[in-house]
Amino acid sequence: MQSTNQFVEFPLFAEKQVTLVLKREDLLHPFISGNKYRKLKYNLLAAKAENHNTLLTFGGAYSNHIAATAFAAKEKGLNAIGVIRGEELKDSWQSNTTLSRAYDDGMRFKFISRNDYRNKEDPEFIKQLKKEFGEFYLVPEGGTNSLAIKGCEEILTQEDKEFNIVCTSAGTGGTASGLINASFPHQKVLGFSALKGDFLKNDIMKLVSNDRWELITDYHFGGYAKISEELILFINDFKEKTKIPLDPIYTGKMMFGLFDMVKRDTFAPNTRILAIHTGGLQGIAGMNSVLKKKNLPLLNI
Repeated sequence: MQSTNQFVEFPLFAEKQVTLVLKREDLLHPFISGNKYRKLKYNLLAAKAENHNTLLTFGGAYSNHIAATAFAAKEKGLNAIGVIRGEELKDSWQSNTTLSRAYDDGMRFKFISRNDYRNKEDPEFIKQLKKEFGEFYLVPEGGTNSLAIKGCEEILTQEDKEFNIVCTSAGTGGTASGLINASFPHQKVLGFSALKGDFLKNDIMKLVSNDRWELITDYHFGGYAKISEELILFINDFKEKTKIPLDPIYTGKMMFGLFDMVKRDTFAPNTRILAIHTGGLQGIAGMNSVLKKKNLPLLNI
């Protein structure tokens, strides 16, 4: 399955003599879109090859990864268990669009405290989960492992050789790492962190085979899943003018950052930029329910 490249036309880019093309990975699959499709591809094959009939993974209330894993497991005839951050969701998950959809797709949940959630990589904690659920194929939070990176390396194709800069949003660093490893020698990869701080830089350094990349940490809007009225208005304006929806957690922040960097003449004239649309659109409904409570403008769906 292949995504398509879509030219993004704005007066700003014409003025600065910069070309921007968006790789529509969000169109890869109706439910397992973008980087989640890429990250799960080889993990699903490994689970089948190792004769597992159950996937277990971790995520938060509106996790794209939880939604994608639930549907992918159903599609492949596997059981799915989601270990969900936040005990308080135990009594209210039915009203959560992401979790109720994952449940309908066959995923069963274990809700744990935020404190216990920090143990998600602890071998002893994993052992306790196996006692409770039996054997399973473990997919890490966000889906990032060596097989996920292998899948993300397939995002770039020969036709993408014409670009100087490749941009992606970054959460766990798996997608950025795959792009860095697959990038052509003349290209630089920019990862726009959705998280506060630059700790992700060290995580990516352990996973990549070259140094032609940079982590951009100026556009996280306060941290993971944090959003402002300025970002909402930008995403809505972008959709109105291009007909392309952006998610508020990842791709919206990346695109906001790209526009700002172009405004500030970060890129030389005649730079050709390829930005990766990593999907995540299923989370918009959940974000709108949060924005409604805060009396902020809603994202256009």
